[in-house]
Amino acid sequence: MIEPIALKDFFIGFFSSALIILAGAGYALLYAWSKIKSNSRIKWLAYLCYAVLLVSVAELTRAANFSGLWLTLSVVMAIGYFFAPIGIWHLCDKTHTETTTEDNQ
Repeated sequence: MIEPIALKDFFIGFFSSALIILAGAGYALLYAWSKIKSNSRIKWLAYLCYAVLLVSVAELTRAANFSGLWLTLSVVMAIGYFFAPIGIWHLCDKTHTETTTEDNQ
């Protein structure tokens, strides 16, 4: 039988999940903004958002008692989200550079 989750852990899970979404969006937006403006201070703010995301994932993992596959998925998600904005930025940079080159010919 599945044990019910404590109300305190339910709210911790709810708010840490919301913080994961907000910190992830902040990381992606600040990373892109730092690349557009070529400002390293903005990039450090992006990394701060990523650190908040990591703490939130750790807290959600603790509150929800993740183990086994769910713990592995949490780690993969946290690592993957670090590289996602970087990869998307490079993809956009390459596709827009190629478009500009074709337009000039």
